[in-house]
Amino acid sequence: MALELRPNCECCDRDLAPDSLDAMMCSFECTFCSDCTTTILNGKCPNCGGELVRRPIRPAAKLVNNPASTKRVLKADGCASIKAA
Repeated sequence: MALELRPNCECCDRDLAPDSLDAMMCSFECTFCSDCTTTILNGKCPNCGGELVRRPIRPAAKLVNNPASTKRVLKADGCASIKAA
């Protein structure tokens, strides 16, 4: 089963293309941009507590048969509750 390659940051809703070097993810594929990962989340997934690491890039030729997800996932309040904590 291939990674979903989600299209956005769950905190700020920033677009993250399949080849983005700024996409970070945990082992459950929760996806965040590198800015939110470092400035708000301190490298930890707010959903599971796991480590956020750079998402691998799928070769463009493989995206033809294994496309990135188009389903956007966004925390209801972005990361506002984390910022306040």
